[in-house]
Amino acid sequence: MNTTTLVLIGIAVLLLVFWLIGQYNRLLKLNVAVDEGFAQIEVQLQRRSDLIPNLVETVKGYAAHEKETFEKVVVARAAATSATGVQDVAAADGMLTQALRGLLAVSEAYPDLKASANFSQLQEELSATENKVAFARQYYNDTVRVLNEAVVTIPGNVFAPLAKVGAREFYEIDDPANRKTPTVSF
Repeated sequence: MNTTTLVLIGIAVLLLVFWLIGQYNRLLKLNVAVDEGFAQIEVQLQRRSDLIPNLVETVKGYAAHEKETFEKVVVARAAATSATGVQDVAAADGMLTQALRGLLAVSEAYPDLKASANFSQLQEELSATENKVAFARQYYNDTVRVLNEAVVTIPGNVFAPLAKVGAREFYEIDDPANRKTPTVSF
């Protein structure tokens, strides 16, 4: 073989090595993006969870006899803060959303509560947080889709076992009634 052929083979091998490294790194980056997306969901759910005690206390001041509603919110909040894994977090998120709907429905029966500046501010913060939760869910599911496509298609399916990267679960809420953001009326 002449020198030119050896150089061309060397360049081809070098390009192949860089391509292989690029494929491996792409899968790792996609996996990190999915982890980041799930972490953002948890951050927003924690923010929502932090708002709940203030909201409950405000409503309690006006509607002290609505004990069952408060208990549902407290139980749902506890479940949400202790959930781990995509499916557990999604289920707890749905349960908490349902409990919050009940709490906000209670407010409809109390005009003084609806007129409270503190309650209004908490409702606005909750509404903003619900929007952030929805965006975080969407971002997570988008990154999961990209990762899953990369893992099941060529060449990603060759490199996925090497990178210890696999398909991930989408963030889905089981109860169709929980798929809507709670309605907050002012």
